Amino acid sequence: MTRTLAPQPLTADAFAPFGDVLDAGGSPDRLINQGLCGRFHDRARLDFGAGGRAGISIFDARPRALPYRLEMVERHPEGSQAFLPMHQNPFMVIVAPDTADGPGTPLAFVTDGAQGINFHRNIWHGVLTPLASPGRFAVIDRIGTTANLEEYWFETPWEVRGR
Repeated sequence: MTRTLAPQPLTADAFAPFGDVLDAGGSPDRLINQGLCGRFHDRARLDFGAGGRAGISIFDARPRALPYRLEMVERHPEGSQAFLPMHQNPFMVIVAPDTADGPGTPLAFVTDGAQGINFHRNIWHGVLTPLASPGRFAVIDRIGTTANLEEYWFETPWEVRGR
């Protein structure tokens, strides 16, 4: 038995309780480089906690397809985690609110192909889920010596189906 979710387009307002949408929408905050480059300034709240530092890694994930079976979510209690696609393909983002019993009902979003995301610290989220190849992302997250991963396996999985 599974429960179903329908993905929705990723918007800054809908995603705000879980993190930041990283995009270059609207007008730039200022022009730099002799007026030839628009700077969309300070788009993510990066948070790496005590005893950690910011690191940039490259992830290369295998694409997934809908329907997608969601069995597990994870969170990072020691720091935020930002994903910047190194391609122009939409990817799926799954998050869940925190409850007294663990993660609540998940929400699924699909990016528009030009958006990245930043999960705030301690937010339940699904694993990296590209919907096409390549699945390569620059990831900015906490590098440190203490554990920064907690997993939760759903007793009854969820199935994300197309809209």
